[in-house]
Amino acid sequence: MLVLTRKAGEQIVIGNDITITLIEVRGGDVRIGIDAPRSVTVHRVEVLEAVSAANLSAAHASAADEDRIRALLAPASTAGSTEPPDDV
Repeated sequence: MLVLTRKAGEQIVIGNDITITLIEVRGGDVRIGIDAPRSVTVHRVEVLEAVSAANLSAAHASAADEDRIRALLAPASTAGSTEPPDDV
C-alpha cells in the first residue's frame, strides 16, 4: 500500500484518468473528491460489503422457498385452460 501525506487542495493522480483531491480535513474526518470516468466504479467499502452480504443472503433460499418456486414454475393444469382443443 502506498501511503501519501497531502494537504487540503492537493491532488493525487491514478493512471491517466483518475484524480483524487483532498477537499478538507476536520478533526478525524477527511473529505475527498474523486474524478474518474463513468466506466470506473467507485464504492465505499462498507456499502459494497453490505450489498454483497444482502446478495448472498438473497441467493440462499430455504427448502420451503424452493418448493414455492417450483410450484409457481410447474406447468399449469390444462383443466381450466381457455385454449380451444386441437381438433376444432
